[in-house]
Amino acid sequence: MRPETRSELAQRLFHYLDTGTTAMAGAMFQNPVAAYTSDERLALEKRILFRDYPLLVAFSSQLARAGDYLTDDDSGTPILVVRTGSGRLNAFANVCRHRGARVVEGCGAGKWALGCPYHGWTYDLDGALIDVPGEAGFADLPREQHGLRRLAVVERYGLVWVRPDPTAAATAIDIDVQLGGLAAELESFGFERYHHFETRTLRPRINWKVAVDTFLEAYHLPALHARSVGPIFVGNLCAADAFGHHHRMIAVRRSFAEVRDRREAERDFLRHTIELYTLFPNTVFIHQADHVEVWRMFPGDTPDSATVRLSLYVPEAPATEKARQHWAANMQLAIDAVDVEDFRLGEGIQRGFRSGAQDHVTYGRNEPALIHFHRSLGRALGLDGAR
Repeated sequence: MRPETRSELAQRLFHYLDTGTTAMAGAMFQNPVAAYTSDERLALEKRILFRDYPLLVAFSSQLARAGDYLTDDDSGTPILVVRTGSGRLNAFANVCRHRGARVVEGCGAGKWALGCPYHGWTYDLDGALIDVPGEAGFADLPREQHGLRRLAVVERYGLVWVRPDPTAAATAIDIDVQLGGLAAELESFGFERYHHFETRTLRPRINWKVAVDTFLEAYHLPALHARSVGPIFVGNLCAADAFGHHHRMIAVRRSFAEVRDRREAERDFLRHTIELYTLFPNTVFIHQADHVEVWRMFPGDTPDSATVRLSLYVPEAPATEKARQHWAANMQLAIDAVDVEDFRLGEGIQRGFRSGAQDHVTYGRNEPALIHFHRSLGRALGLDGAR
């Protein structure tokens, strides 16, 4: 983030502290419970949000060298991303053009060809079919028409996005337009220098949007997190800014209010705050002083299930056991707060939605990021009444 942006945010937060206020939306917002329970709504979200929109799949550092690759299945399209010898990234549907088997599993390094484990059909890193065992049985096969199906991919600001729709591969992703003015801010973080420490998978019994909602307001911190991170933060106080469908929210540590020299708070802004970015439709960045958490939320098979991927990125690869333990402790702290407290409570919310006790939930004006996210969903899905 640029110094002048942090300075303006610091002044805004000091104003909220001095006046006992916080960022406010223009009005409260009522969201139908069906948004979290409807099979039709889930199908619409999967078709539009998780097929048509570019989804963040990795940091560039996870695909740093030629032959590095990773797979990602959570959108519903099996995705394969690989770094070619020329340094370019290619993305494909991870589906063999012979009988549909997965071509690659997991992630790794040193791939110079992509061989299907079923019958051995082999593709180069540009997706071209280069070998067919038992070729006499396929003498009339037009190889040029049987390469891996491409997916649109873009690498920018140390981040990698893929659009999961194979039918839209020819349409380039203009990520700067997609980011709605957030591009310069993402560029300033230097994410290309970060190292992937670990990714963990959670499967809470909640709608995927309940998982996103967890990160979109500071109102709940004193009550829900009273025995964990709550005492660290000023509850019900945040700065909030929209960037198209995306959003930035700043949560405030108690140390911010205790700094006597306000210029010091501006200079050392990240030590006293955390910066939370919602990258529409399903990713939340939590940027802290010495690391980045990336939470990616995906719908499950039913409205009451989700897959959540938490990845921790650190400034440099840990060179000692002490450093490794330090980052492992940070990862566990995040899991304990979010999975044990937020998601466990969220499972009760999801069951309550099914009870018929209410037909809508209400977001307060003091939850502006939450309101912005759900209004953005409504606009993206073409739902009546979205503003």
